[in-house]
Amino acid sequence: MSGSKGSLGEVRFLTVAEVAAIMRVSKMTVYRMVHSGTLPAIRVGRSYRVPERAVHDYLREAFVEAG
Repeated sequence: MSGSKGSLGEVRFLTVAEVAAIMRVSKMTVYRMVHSGTLPAIRVGRSYRVPERAVHDYLREAFVEAG
């Protein structure tokens, strides 16, 4: 299965703090999004890691044109 399109070797994971900085929200907001299922994440020990692609996908889908 190595080299397959969905392999985890290509995935970059971000910490909750990194996601909060990218989205310009608090870490608590990111935790709420993870717990509600709005933002997918994996648990590593006592912390969470969010796939970078999921953050960019969420922001693209949430974008609203003003005007």
